Amino acid sequence: MNCAKNAPAAPQPLPNLSLEDKNTFGLPAIADLAYEITSPDQLPELIASILKAGVVWRVLGGGSNVVLPSLLAGTTLIMGISGKEIIDSNGQFTLVEVGAGENWHDFVAWTLEQNLPGLENLALIPGTVGAAPIQNIGAYGADVAEYIDSIEAFDSKNQAFVTLSKEDCCFAYRDSYFKQNPERYIVTKVAFKIPKAWKPRLTYADLAKQFSDNPLVSALEVFHAVCKVRSAKLPDPKVIGNAGSFFQNPIVDIAQYENLLAQHPNLVSYPDATGTRKLAAGWLIDQCGLKGYRSGSAGVYEKQALVLVNHGGATANDILELANIIQGKVRERFGVELQIEPNIL
Repeated sequence: MNCAKNAPAAPQPLPNLSLEDKNTFGLPAIADLAYEITSPDQLPELIASILKAGVVWRVLGGGSNVVLPSLLAGTTLIMGISGKEIIDSNGQFTLVEVGAGENWHDFVAWTLEQNLPGLENLALIPGTVGAAPIQNIGAYGADVAEYIDSIEAFDSKNQAFVTLSKEDCCFAYRDSYFKQNPERYIVTKVAFKIPKAWKPRLTYADLAKQFSDNPLVSALEVFHAVCKVRSAKLPDPKVIGNAGSFFQNPIVDIAQYENLLAQHPNLVSYPDATGTRKLAAGWLIDQCGLKGYRSGSAGVYEKQALVLVNHGGATANDILELANIIQGKVRERFGVELQIEPNIL
């Protein structure tokens, strides 16, 4: 995929840029200095100058998985590399390359328009394609890592573009090699390997319930069902600021799981790797009576305890203070530690 047909113009500096409309929490934030990146070719010279100046820097995609401070020091690169293209297809797989700045949900919808089912369970997850593998986004029994073939990124340490295979990315639950090496790699392009063989994933109760009488469900029907379920549970960031799921589902060993189950027979959990069990963080928070709880302008969403919201005027400190309260309550009642999912900048 050629994300830029002509030599790109150097990105223009954007001093004191407001990021309030560039983070889904809607938190007031100002970037000292920002650049919009529309082509990978803009990165080598720009990164070299940033490193020479010795300033801190970071990449901002859709702003859907971050908690921004009021002042973001250093340099912020706003990812805007676009483009998507089917580059290969055989009897088993279709290979698709996508620019890191593409909207994730729009890309999922596009794959279905191209008759490439597989990503429909990941519909309506906010953010960009480039951010998806960093967090290894997942929902309703699917993780994006399953569909990734390779990733092109600019390695700021070695000042060179690299291509990392799926294995190189060290994907784990909401984790990756990129997340473990912050401020090193800038993802510019993602190659997806989408299997031709397809069957619906309906293991989660919310989906199984909708299709109990429809064994011949299509990928498009699953897509619309996922959108419906997510819309019913999660607030639209354009209406009320939020970053989606704020806590990871904690993973515990079987002994701890069985002990918790004995004390809480209605405990909601899911199978994980051998010897472990994934607990529903939203259920744990809800059982602490925190659904709908407010602390100033920050609150727990009334329909889904896993989501923290900005009722208007909240700051990063407000959100993090609320998160600390929630972690303490869950720790006290269940002996389980909740890990924050968004990046705290």
